[in-house]
Amino acid sequence: MTREELKKIRVVQKIVDGHMTNSEGALTLGISVRQIIRLKNKYKAEGEQGIAHKNRGRTPVHAISDDIKDRAAELYTAKYHGSNSCHFAELLQEHEDMELSSSSVRRILLAKGLKNAKQRRRTKAHQPRQRRAQAGMLWQIDATPYAWLEDRTPAFALHAAIDDATGIVVGAAFRPNECREGYSVVMQQGIAKYGIPLGLYSDRHTIFRSPKEKLTIEQELAGETKPLSNFGKAMAELNIEHIKAVTPQAKGRVERLWLTLQDRLVIELRLLGITSMEEANAALPRLIEKHNKQFAVAPRSDELAYMKLHDDVQLDYVFTIRELRTLGSGNTISYGGTAYTFAVPSPQRFDAKTVVEVRQTLSGEVFIWYREQAYLLKKTERSKREQQKKASSAQPRKPAKDHPWKTTYDTNETKINTKRSSFQDVMYSQHNHYSEASW
Repeated sequence: MTREELKKIRVVQKIVDGHMTNSEGALTLGISVRQIIRLKNKYKAEGEQGIAHKNRGRTPVHAISDDIKDRAAELYTAKYHGSNSCHFAELLQEHEDMELSSSSVRRILLAKGLKNAKQRRRTKAHQPRQRRAQAGMLWQIDATPYAWLEDRTPAFALHAAIDDATGIVVGAAFRPNECREGYSVVMQQGIAKYGIPLGLYSDRHTIFRSPKEKLTIEQELAGETKPLSNFGKAMAELNIEHIKAVTPQAKGRVERLWLTLQDRLVIELRLLGITSMEEANAALPRLIEKHNKQFAVAPRSDELAYMKLHDDVQLDYVFTIRELRTLGSGNTISYGGTAYTFAVPSPQRFDAKTVVEVRQTLSGEVFIWYREQAYLLKKTERSKREQQKKASSAQPRKPAKDHPWKTTYDTNETKINTKRSSFQDVMYSQHNHYSEASW
């Protein structure tokens, strides 16, 4: 019996023996007088066993059978290892048609020795920033390298952007490493689906900010006021306020997103049998949609803060590499070690030495951006003279013995001594001549 039941028996015995009244017993046990009378009657009829709980020693009706426990432990070891208790319970219901609560799953795994009880660490307190009121007011963007396919492929980076107000992942893409192309693809996905956000939060990677502090002459002539990276120029063109965080806690939404995705996305990719980064990119939109349905929250305001993307704005022409170049004679331009010219005759007249901006899209297309217009370029064909192979250099010829180069300088010691003595005689005679003249 429990200590509480033993106390009840002792109090009831005192009441039966006349050492305590029903009111005093009820006050001692903290129950009503009517309940004391019931306990006294059970004690008189059944003895001490009448006070004990009747379900002791019986299996509860809602208890989980041993077969289900063994099945759950087997599935965790074979297919779902590494998933947390909550995610494992969701996977069992989705794929195995087994309805178990996360707490039940945790108890089963702990009893089977498949999971260790985690000791919660006391973390440094950071007061969370309140979410923005409307969707589209602020996005947070970041990338993280991780073994998303475990040991099936080398680790690669996931780029993603999350809306601060709703927690919706607006775009995501896998790339071999953190790069401008990955961030550009994420922004294009989000803008095409939701619209242009008012602000963007990122870290201080050189992808987002230019390491150069001074403007070049071409940038000053182009009217630029501060140096921007190629990604920063795209944000300025779309009128997106770009905020660069100093600490990871400043963009805590996307940092916490990595913890969730690293815990869940790895299991989902394993269950789909994905073995390459290309396959992972193909399955990523469906997995992100599943994530958004489960973890998105409602914003404080139903109004949207997104700016509309106009039909005349092509995102492929915005998220580009940008460099200033000077047009040469014949409207040719050099870029990346290759000469380009206009793909079609341009209605715009360009003077020689006009400074223009050359852009290259993610697909490798090169064009000139001048006065809000795009002029496609093509590689120039090499002339026939340039295509001809250069003549090989002639073999070096050995001069003949009687060649002037060889007869001018004689290596015979006798001749050299003779020439040396004659030279000395001439110099001596000239010295005497000048000496006599001076007298």
